[in-house]
Amino acid sequence: MTVFVRELDLGGAGLRVAVKDCIDVAGEATVAGSRALAHVVPAAANATVVRRSLEAGCQIVGKTTMHELAFGISGINDWAGTPVNHRWPHLIPGGSSSGAAAAVAAGLADISIGTDTGGSIRIPACCCGVFGLKPTFGRISRQGVWPRVSSLDSVGPLAANASLLIRAMEIMDPAFFPCTDGSIRVGLLNVQAAPNVQRAIVRVLGRAGLASKEVHLSGMEAAFTAGVTIMNAETWSAFGPLLETGLVGQDVALRLARASMTTPDEVAAAETVRAAFTAEVDAALERSDVLVLPTMPDHPPRLDDARTDRSAVGMTTFVRPFNLSGHPAATVPVQDHSDEPIGLQIVGRKGEDEKVLAVAFQIGDALASTR
Repeated sequence: MTVFVRELDLGGAGLRVAVKDCIDVAGEATVAGSRALAHVVPAAANATVVRRSLEAGCQIVGKTTMHELAFGISGINDWAGTPVNHRWPHLIPGGSSSGAAAAVAAGLADISIGTDTGGSIRIPACCCGVFGLKPTFGRISRQGVWPRVSSLDSVGPLAANASLLIRAMEIMDPAFFPCTDGSIRVGLLNVQAAPNVQRAIVRVLGRAGLASKEVHLSGMEAAFTAGVTIMNAETWSAFGPLLETGLVGQDVALRLARASMTTPDEVAAAETVRAAFTAEVDAALERSDVLVLPTMPDHPPRLDDARTDRSAVGMTTFVRPFNLSGHPAATVPVQDHSDEPIGLQIVGRKGEDEKVLAVAFQIGDALASTR
């Protein structure tokens, strides 16, 4: 099912951990899903998150495939392999942490470690029906993670339930201490999603006993565009030279070529948007403890459709803005009557990842008790 690029058996007999192949594991090549990197030398040391997993007695079970260079959202990779979406094999697995989500969904790992620059944990988690967290930017060490420099990318966990997501954060961040909050002020973000998705979010909040007040963020659209601009500039800086090899897959090569045209003025304008949107989210979170919205505007596309439709970036409309702002954001799997995947996204104050996961646990627990 092309989940692992390499199966491994490292460490202890504790939780089984899968590692995205843009994260260094000592003695293994970090290929990032790209034929252009197929002959890189093995990593000399473990990334910090891998080292902490081993120190906690976890078993590293493999490195997972991914959308090439973490520069795509469908998870389709014709060279490294496209993981099968375990529950919905006709749908995309999502990217770029495609194998990470698929490994958890198929029960091949208890926890996966992925990365999220523009939704790359939350989108595949949503597509595959698992939990995922993009921590507060900078909270989890990116030492040993590619690209080496990013102002958007966060390392974070994926798991089958919120309890394991919480345990993963305890392993990756010694400063993480789980919390429980009895009374949570929920701001329900007013966004344009498919009606069945909107209804599912409202219904789930009700099941979890969470009252909400509607919130509007006027800067969402501008933040999405600014996030794309900055990701393009930073990805081109990191991987642009690989275009000359002629070995980059067609979809990513086209994206890199477009990214090369990003101008310094465009980046400067995007940074202005970043500052304004971050302030707007901070202000909204003074009135609410968390913001809730769908993870994706609609159900994931079918694999066949995603191969021919270049508009997949629209799947990140609701997730990418919070990479720009740096706030923690989790996704919880929910379904509607169609039984196709829907994600409920929870956004919290910077540094309050514990509260975000407490709400994720409350919602996940409520859903589990009603199934």
